Amino acid sequence: MPDPIDWGVSLPYYLAALAVGYLLGSIPFGLIFTRLAGTEDIREIGSRNIGATNVLRTGHKGLAALTLAADMLKGTAAALIGLQWGPDTGVLAGLGAFIGHLAPVWLKFRGGKGVATYIGILLGLYWPVAVAFCAVWLLVAGVSRYSSLAALAASAATPALLAYFGQWQIAELFVLLSVLVYIRHWANIRRLMSGTESKIGRS
Repeated sequence: MPDPIDWGVSLPYYLAALAVGYLLGSIPFGLIFTRLAGTEDIREIGSRNIGATNVLRTGHKGLAALTLAADMLKGTAAALIGLQWGPDTGVLAGLGAFIGHLAPVWLKFRGGKGVATYIGILLGLYWPVAVAFCAVWLLVAGVSRYSSLAALAASAATPALLAYFGQWQIAELFVLLSVLVYIRHWANIRRLMSGTESKIGRS
């Protein structure tokens, strides 16, 4: 049976978990790193979001890799901090981190698409499925050469994999996160359907 969040626990702990997660998730590492490197404002190029894919459009692969790692680890940190007070607060801190990345208050709620932070939260809450996510991503990306399609396929598989391993509470969270990933990738989905989406290695 699913293990729903126990709302009988003191509400301030839940609110604190959400707040801490949100503050960690809202750190715009892509923007910070590119500004420190003196590159162009990533909010004015490409997709205009703050994620690693858009950082890569500056031509700095190292900055993109650093952004990817930092965006993942802020999700992991939020989840692990929340878990110190139990699984409920771990889940809520992860949710807060994801929302923070998508809608950081510092940037007028214009953030990234959330895939790296999604993986990081998954890594903190149940790492075996984080490994499976990466395996699915690599397989789909290798066959299709579409990064967006790989992310969509992996995020669709994640809740089912969590349920398969009996991680019902985390699966419930990732149903919501996967829906948000699809919403943020709506433009990519339209381009995939029309055959105009860019492939990996092509501009």
